[in-house]
Amino acid sequence: MFDILVYLFETYYTPQACPEADVLAHKLAAVGFEHEDINDALGWLHGLAQTTEECGQLAKNPQGDSRRVFTDHEYQTMGTEAIGFITFLENSGVLPTALREILIERAQATTESPISLEKIKIIALMVLWSQEAEVDHLVFEELLADDPARLSH
Repeated sequence: MFDILVYLFETYYTPQACPEADVLAHKLAAVGFEHEDINDALGWLHGLAQTTEECGQLAKNPQGDSRRVFTDHEYQTMGTEAIGFITFLENSGVLPTALREILIERAQATTESPISLEKIKIIALMVLWSQEAEVDHLVFEELLADDPARLSH
């Protein structure tokens, strides 16, 4: 699934450039991705769209200088490395409250627990890409650094 997410980021400049799900599934299969991975990726992207819509109210009412306290369950499912990276993005000013919550929800929607640093970076990249968020060049480089999935294409 993560290979597909990286492929989408590299292939489509904006989310609006992506074709509809059924056309995208055919294109991904033609490129050589497995059907199970395609279904997982499309399901994950659908969940991203739903979560984004649900967090829309949070985006309209920014919390200012709020702090997020992670639960024990979140530490177990995501791990300290992923939570540390989320905190880094938030402290860097890249991740406003709404996007932080979307990132956390999408990280927990994966089957990996705890989630690796490489994969939390991919998830963060996809959340920011889906919102067409402006990202500082150095932070963008950090998101792409040491990504073995990116090197597979």
